[in-house]
Amino acid sequence: MSQEKIKRITDAVSVHPDFPKPGIVFMNIFPVLHDPSLFKDLIDVMIESVRTNAAGAQLIVGLDARGFLFGPMIAQALGIGFSPIRKAGKLPGETHSVTYKLEYGQDTFDIEKNAVSPGEKVVIVDDLLATGGTMKAACDLVCKAGGEVLQCLVIMELEDLRGQDKVAMPVTTLIKY
Repeated sequence: MSQEKIKRITDAVSVHPDFPKPGIVFMNIFPVLHDPSLFKDLIDVMIESVRTNAAGAQLIVGLDARGFLFGPMIAQALGIGFSPIRKAGKLPGETHSVTYKLEYGQDTFDIEKNAVSPGEKVVIVDDLLATGGTMKAACDLVCKAGGEVLQCLVIMELEDLRGQDKVAMPVTTLIKY
């Protein structure tokens, strides 16, 4: 991966202490999206990561909500499909569901039953890996739907929270904090 591009992206991420609540440090990716050159660099690096680490991927799955910003562009560039994983009750028709624990309660993810074909090779995309609960739930949901997770691709990871310890699938992180 282009370390120069990753450095430019890293430098553009803004840091917001105590947001959305005291003790949380919010890493804001939106300044990268505001700059068309940086946004292109980010998508290029993510595409390169999938080509390198998940050759043969057949589907990109993006997590609600920021995975929706990056996943479709990666899928389009690779000539493969995109499917969303959403919070419960947001998708039409029949869905597979997984309920998972959060630091402050629980939540549920859904994916449409026809979104992943049996044996389909999948890359899951999100912006941030923190405690790992959300990504683990996404992996569980893709597997429940019959897919094979080749890679979990995140832009940023908060290493001190040890989220990768919860995720049994390969995780690729572009920026580690």
